[in-house]
Amino acid sequence: MTPQAQAMASEAARIAQGCDDAVVQSLPLFEMMRMRAATTARRHPAFGFAAPNPGSTVRWVNQFTHTHRRLGPEDREVVSPNNDTVYSNAWLDLSEGPVIIETPDMGDRYWTLGLLDAWTNPFAYVGRRTTGGRPQRTLVHGPGWRGAVPADVTLTIAAPGDDVWLIGRHLVEDDGEDAARVRESQSLMRLVRPDGSDAAMAVDTWIDGRDTRIPSADLYLSVLDAALRRNPPLPGEHLAWPPAQADLAASLPAVYDRLRTGNHPRDLGGGWAIPVVVRTHWGDDYLARARIARNFIGALGIEEAMYPTAEVDAQGAPLDGSRRYELRFESGKGPKVGAFWSLTMYRRSDCLFVANPIHRYSIGDRTPGLRHDADGSLAIRLQAEDPGPGVNWLPAPKDEPFYIVLRLYQPHADHLELRFDYPPVRPV
Repeated sequence: MTPQAQAMASEAARIAQGCDDAVVQSLPLFEMMRMRAATTARRHPAFGFAAPNPGSTVRWVNQFTHTHRRLGPEDREVVSPNNDTVYSNAWLDLSEGPVIIETPDMGDRYWTLGLLDAWTNPFAYVGRRTTGGRPQRTLVHGPGWRGAVPADVTLTIAAPGDDVWLIGRHLVEDDGEDAARVRESQSLMRLVRPDGSDAAMAVDTWIDGRDTRIPSADLYLSVLDAALRRNPPLPGEHLAWPPAQADLAASLPAVYDRLRTGNHPRDLGGGWAIPVVVRTHWGDDYLARARIARNFIGALGIEEAMYPTAEVDAQGAPLDGSRRYELRFESGKGPKVGAFWSLTMYRRSDCLFVANPIHRYSIGDRTPGLRHDADGSLAIRLQAEDPGPGVNWLPAPKDEPFYIVLRLYQPHADHLELRFDYPPVRPV
């Protein structure tokens, strides 16, 4: 290779690496815009459709949508679903002024509304851990707003950009009376302007949120150009934008594939690992931010919830329903939480619940009939066959790989500081 050819190859490699870095850094913003399109409603209960054309990308923002029951094996829209809570969801658009979140009396029930900025930073919360269960009016405003705050506002939150994802969770004890009580609370949650008017806005989300394929270069550029005007990088973060379209076309599939297969959860020992470790901001760890946006978008900070996950046993062998396992918390060494904990089972092939004869998809500190041994320890059996009476059983899929997630709501310091001794998943 001639010196000139070597120089050209070196320059091409430098440009390609620079474009890859730009994709890693910007991908969370693109994926958040994709989620906005996927999780906002076409129809408002009072104002009708946001646009008459069914194929339109116009959606309602500043409007709550809710689920009213716990998910089960028949639900296939969300991977690794939660069997403890129901959800409330909204996207805030602060470009035309603040939005007030009205929440009713929640009592002592666990609930949270996590606020994520357009770069996936979980920057604020309203809920049991942070603000309690009293009726509240929380004003959220965008950058540069200097208006008057109504006297009855209980909390003011400054958002770093104009787009905010509001993700709510409400603990539900059953699908009957308690679910009805939560449904009533959800019906009283509103998004209004400071003058009390409905805050709903019809906006173009720019993208088909149902399309989860790797985006084309022109789509990625157009969405990012629009989103960056509303949500610039935070102070101290520099983004080299825009890259050349040809370079972007090569970088997008390479980076997306690398992020999908290259997730690096933090090892906790005994078969356990934790995929997400963030509090309020990812800082300059752009690679971790991109991995989470690709694989676990919408993750809240660990002070609200942690999700240690086991895909292998203590010896590193993949968990499989053809075998039997035991998870044993010794006396006084169970999960340490301020709200509650649960262990949930998922089939590896599709990351969904496993249908089983006792209709149990999670087990935890609120499970009726949970039995402790004479020495105070708590043993949970993970297997496909019924182990018989008196055994704490979480059913596994027969002859199929599976994984488990230990959900910790309001984890204590031992978990937050990654010094909790998680019990090994042992074959029996």
